[in-house]
Amino acid sequence: MGLLDFIKGELIEVIDWVESDNDTVLWKFPDRDANIKYGAQLTVRESQTAIFVDEGRIGDIYEPGRFELITQNMPITTTLKSWKHGFDSPFKVDVYYLSTRTFTNLKWGTPNPIMLRDPQFKQVRVKAFGTYFIKVVDPAKFFTEFAGTKPQLKIYEIEESLRDIVSPKFAEALAEANVSVLDMVSKYTELGDTIAPILQKDLDPFGIELVKFQITSTSLPKEVEEFYDKMTNINMVEDMAKFQQFQQANALEEAAKNPNGGAGEGIGAGLGFGMAQMFLNQQQNQNQNQNAAPKAESKEDIMKLLKELGELKTAGILTEEEFTTKKKELLDRL
Repeated sequence: MGLLDFIKGELIEVIDWVESDNDTVLWKFPDRDANIKYGAQLTVRESQTAIFVDEGRIGDIYEPGRFELITQNMPITTTLKSWKHGFDSPFKVDVYYLSTRTFTNLKWGTPNPIMLRDPQFKQVRVKAFGTYFIKVVDPAKFFTEFAGTKPQLKIYEIEESLRDIVSPKFAEALAEANVSVLDMVSKYTELGDTIAPILQKDLDPFGIELVKFQITSTSLPKEVEEFYDKMTNINMVEDMAKFQQFQQANALEEAAKNPNGGAGEGIGAGLGFGMAQMFLNQQQNQNQNQNAAPKAESKEDIMKLLKELGELKTAGILTEEEFTTKKKELLDRL
């Protein structure tokens, strides 16, 4: 084989890119310092763009299709090269493939809580998280302003770069919306639609389109969540007297489940009789409030109280002495 045959064998005749994963945004064709043969075949698939770069400058950009690389099909690159050595000389350019499909499920979040003026809580700290979709719509801008001449660019690298842009813009939009944290969940879509065009202005210089922006969750400080839970419980009862009874019943039930635990011991040490007395007093007060004149307790009521006292004794909440004293008082009423 002669020198000319060897040189011809080193020329690239077929150029294409079959994506091996869903994460690659930019990929450089591996020419290994070889030249592209004049008349080589270039294949650009759907959702791809091919960029020819001549000594660091963008030459031609090819949309999906099949192309024969001759001077008539490479007007910009041919002009840059001027082809002083003849039109049949090989092309000495770098070829980059760019994925133009939509990349989904990119994550964003606020690294630190956002301080907001809340209509109900006055001031509150909020953290938020979500997803967004993007696609490259201007290959030339994206290559020159963002990607550069890296041999490969992954979507997670773009995600990391945009994180410092997305979070501050979300904070600005949230502050302007003046939405109470209690109503924020119902405003996710509205807030997303408000933030999207604000973010798009920062992505335009890079040739990137923000296809979709979503808020998936927000979180409040622990103390705010606890206060909100208490308010919810209070709203579930008609008045504070019933709410107190509800709280006391929960405490007694938990103590009964664990008679040997710390809760049972603490109550049995001196609070058991007082809680039982409070329970009985509340029952009597409730009966007095429901009737203009006091009504004598029925035998069924007294037997029910005796049964409840027995359960408190079994759970270890009442001592034997406390149980006997209260039992005698109830039996005297019969």
